[in-house]
Formats: sequence, structure tokens, C-alpha cells
Amino acid sequence: MDPDLISKKELLQLTGISYGQLYRWKRKGLIPEEWFVRKSTFTGQETFFPRDKVIARIARIQSLKDEDISLDDIAEAVTPDLAGVSLTAEEAVERGVVSQAAVEVFSARRPEVESLRYGELLSAYVTDQLLKTGDVSLDEGSLVLATLEEGHEACQARECDIVLVRKMGVAMCLLAPSTAELVFDGGAKLLARINLQEATEALGARLR
Repeated sequence: MDPDLISKKELLQLTGISYGQLYRWKRKGLIPEEWFVRKSTFTGQETFFPRDKVIARIARIQSLKDEDISLDDIAEAVTPDLAGVSLTAEEAVERGVVSQAAVEVFSARRPEVESLRYGELLSAYVTDQLLKTGDVSLDEGSLVLATLEEGHEACQARECDIVLVRKMGVAMCLLAPSTAELVFDGGAKLLARINLQEATEALGARLR
């Protein structure tokens, strides 16, 4: 069995939640639909989940429930609605949402933009996280921005990761379903793989 997956039975035992809670959280959008992966086993069809992501998400939900927060408010916390947010580049830096370096990369690519809306803030935030690793150049950061701009809408209906790969000094960036297993040849180096849902949650926390 794939070590990156956890069965529904094991998940319920490990976290102490019930079957009903799991599917109630699914209906509320607290646990994404695409995390429920159906696979054939020797006993028939079973449901599995991406191990690290679902365990971390349930721990977050349980922590918020301990603070007596409603499910609707928890849903907002883990999947924040940022559609109406708009910040100037200066405000984004002042509030610690993104760094000056990320803003400069964004502004070099989109000089006409005066205020960053949700999608643009998310793109700048993801780029900032990559630049902070020290493994990603400014040009590669611009490539990430371009990929997010072109593919963001396609990821609205499913959970996606932004993936940055370098081979022989040339970078390639793509968006892939979070549950997809990507295989590269031996000459390629995976620089980063960032889950956009997790990035959205982190961005929401900074904006609140």
C-alpha cells in the first residue's frame, strides 16, 4: 500500500473521529472532495486519503473545535473566502503578507496592477515562499507567477499543487492535482511543490 495514503478505517482510529463527523466535515467543505480516493483492495473498494494532509487538517479542525468555534467559522478558517480582498503592493508588504522582493517580481511582470486582488495576492505569496528558500531565482519566481496566472482558474474545481523543476539549469513550472504522483527523469531536480489550498489557508491567516 502507498505509504503516502491512509485508509478511512485507520484514519478514524488514529484521530478518534466518527464516520459521521468525517462526512459532515466533507459536506461543509472542511475536507476536500478530492482527498477521498477510492481504490480497489483484496476486500473490495476502500476509501483512502493523502496521509499527511488529512491528518494535519483534522488536527486543525479539532483544535478550532476545542475553542468552541462553529463548523461554519472553521470552514472559513481552513478555506477562507478572500475574493473581496484587495491590497496595494505597499500595504501587502507593510502587513507582512509578502516581502518586498516578491512585490518587485510581481510588479516587473504586471506593472499595470495598482492593487493586488485575491488571485494576485496568492500568486505573490506563493512566489514569496519560494524565493525565501534561497533555491529559487527571481526569473524562476516570475515563471511561477506566469504559471499561476495562466492556470489558476483550472484549479478552482480541484485541489492543485504548483511544481517547480529544474533540469540542466532550465526551470519548468506546472500545476498538477495534489493527489497526482509526478515522475521526473534522473536529470531533473524538484525545487518545490506547494499545495495551493494550504497556501490559501496560510494567506488567509495573514490577512485576518
